Amino acid sequence: MNALVPAVLVASLLGSTHCAGMCGAFLAFAVADGPKHARPLLLHAAYHAGRLVTYSVLGAVCGTVGRAVDLSGAQVGIGRGAAALAGALMMIVGAIAVLRALGVRLPRAPVPPVLVRAVQHGHRAADRFSPLGRALAVGLLTTLLPCGWLYAFAVTAAGTGSTLLGAATMAVFWAGTLPVLAGLGAGITALSGPLR
Repeated sequence: MNALVPAVLVASLLGSTHCAGMCGAFLAFAVADGPKHARPLLLHAAYHAGRLVTYSVLGAVCGTVGRAVDLSGAQVGIGRGAAALAGALMMIVGAIAVLRALGVRLPRAPVPPVLVRAVQHGHRAADRFSPLGRALAVGLLTTLLPCGWLYAFAVTAAGTGSTLLGAATMAVFWAGTLPVLAGLGAGITALSGPLR
């Protein structure tokens, strides 16, 4: 875990501009009413707290699955099966990304319709909440987005083979995305009054 924490933190910091592009509209939906209805800082805190909760839960689930893989592997003499499987999966995903960058057309996995419906329903419901409740709900829903960047860290969490370390991995990922998203949120809040 000693080497994992700085690696996850640096990777999530460097890739957090992707998070700004992917989640920027949701962040705007969550915090845009700040100056009018609530203290903007509370809206930002609620949104990011929601993200932290669901990212950590996702990490815990992935770490638990990794632990099950490790236990199963141990039965047939394979040690650290979750880490090996996570590494292999990362190499496959990397190879696919390189091939796509080179112009090779590869099929994309469809987003499960049940996931699409859940996110749509959640955002519609959040629109009826108070500004603070909406910010928290949108933050909680962020983990359900079909985001390869997020899932790469979820695979890393599974590779830990530990519920606790999986949750910690995703919490560190969250911390790495926080500076860019907090800056974007501050900009949205500043512009939302004049441009309302």
